[in-house]
Amino acid sequence: MRSSNPVFSRRGFSRDNGYAGFNTAPQAGGAAVGTQGNPYAQPQAGNPYAQNPYAQQDLQYGAPPQAPATTGRMTMDDVILRTATTLGTLIVTAALAWFLLPVDAENINRSYGIAIGAGLVGMVLALVQSFKRKASPALILSYAALEGVFLGVVSSVVDEHIASGAAMQAVLGTMAVFAAVLVAYKAGWIRVNRRFVGFVMAAALGFILLMAVNLLFAVFGGGDGLGFRSGPLGIVFGIVGILLGACFLALDFKQVEDGLAYGAPREEAWLAAFGLTLTLVWIYMEFLRLISILNSSD
Repeated sequence: MRSSNPVFSRRGFSRDNGYAGFNTAPQAGGAAVGTQGNPYAQPQAGNPYAQNPYAQQDLQYGAPPQAPATTGRMTMDDVILRTATTLGTLIVTAALAWFLLPVDAENINRSYGIAIGAGLVGMVLALVQSFKRKASPALILSYAALEGVFLGVVSSVVDEHIASGAAMQAVLGTMAVFAAVLVAYKAGWIRVNRRFVGFVMAAALGFILLMAVNLLFAVFGGGDGLGFRSGPLGIVFGIVGILLGACFLALDFKQVEDGLAYGAPREEAWLAAFGLTLTLVWIYMEFLRLISILNSSD
């Protein structure tokens, strides 16, 4: 299925990746493994990995699907490891940018220019990955490294010139949202169904369009544009942005859960890491912007 990240519509766990849950190669003198004597052993239309003919039925009634019969399937450890690697790369480059690209009066223009360049290249790499059929670890890690440079400089600017300690507050806020959504999702308080996805996508589309219009007015008209990113309206839209990020975290968790249940190939753990990183960056930036607005209005 396709992911619904608020920034990029990356490819999720593909339906046509050529993997099957059971080894169905015919054995010498016999039927394919898992099909002999079973007239219903056909790949399930609702299962992109054709794990086994009864996997969808098991999921429908809440029973855990049978474990894949072959190796090379994505596990939760794979998702955690790839996500830690991606976020670790982002954090390291952010820390290096913080210390190596000073934002004092003499160097701020140069440092900010480097950050904007890194952010734009990172966005291009993320878009390229979003349209690729398979995950590319090199692209994902390159995106994380460049995004880290951007976040490191922007965080340093906010911390040095607007609100001391804002970066740490944004990090703690992002961690709190992640933990809260994870607990709520595992407890069943958040149910990701078709209606939920439709509502979140519509809200995100409206939010992004409003921000784009505000940016255009700011660029061509000067000032704060329509005021969606400053003052009371900025606070409201900052909170809405964080809530949208929380909703997309739930969609990311659902994508990981489906990949594990359907026996996604191991390399698609990189897609899960990519999606989670995009969403966490979104939430962090909204927290940082909200903190900036709150301190500017004091």
